[in-house]
Amino acid sequence: MLVLHGLFGSLSNWSWHCKQLAQQFAVFGVDLRNHGGSPHANRLNYPEMAEDVLDLLDDLNIRSCHLLGHSMGGKVAMELALTAPARVKRLLVVDIVPITYPARADGHMQVIAGMKGLKLESLGSRGEAEIFLRRYIKDEPTRKFVLTNLIRSPEGGYRWRLNLPAIERHYDALREMPDNNSVFQKPTLFVKGAESAYIQSKHRTQTLAYFPKSDVKTIMGAGHWLHADKPQVFQQIAMDFLTAKDSAVELPLAEEK
Repeated sequence: MLVLHGLFGSLSNWSWHCKQLAQQFAVFGVDLRNHGGSPHANRLNYPEMAEDVLDLLDDLNIRSCHLLGHSMGGKVAMELALTAPARVKRLLVVDIVPITYPARADGHMQVIAGMKGLKLESLGSRGEAEIFLRRYIKDEPTRKFVLTNLIRSPEGGYRWRLNLPAIERHYDALREMPDNNSVFQKPTLFVKGAESAYIQSKHRTQTLAYFPKSDVKTIMGAGHWLHADKPQVFQQIAMDFLTAKDSAVELPLAEEK
């Protein structure tokens, strides 16, 4: 199975879950383009990121796999499942649905503004970086998550590991869900954090149009990073779904709780 991280993330954010899933599967954590250790590219959109993952499957000689994606990685996973359904056995999407999300003034662009505003050339420590980012990112877990991208450069200073200019330039494309007339007819599970607004009952019709054999599970006391907020609960839900028999019937998306 392949695990795809979210925006500003990397495969390292999912290392604990990959180890747990490896008890049942051969697991590959993937750094998507412009993130983690993967190459930087000028273009950043879901069709091209899905094509990257297909190329990886070909390189690994994997004909089909289970696919898990969180947030941006969930949209990559959905795009791949819709355009190359034969390559996906089961689809697990974490706290995202196939819609175009509106931009929020306190959302990702605020994070990008903080990262751009940090003067890397004079930065003395990661502690200084966190203090500066408090002006832009009020939520401490989100701030620490973003700082996982701050690494030492070969010259001894600091640099952002991800391709921040490309992410900023193509951010609108990352909010979107590409137009697609396909339907994925295999078992699909959406997992929602109860304190997150990314999956709502108003998204039900559009989600079922793409994924008619889908269900949704809600994890109480968890937000958008539900795999970090409630790792044991998420792991149990994921394992139950991924190891279930393939005789699943169509399950409607549950109403928002």
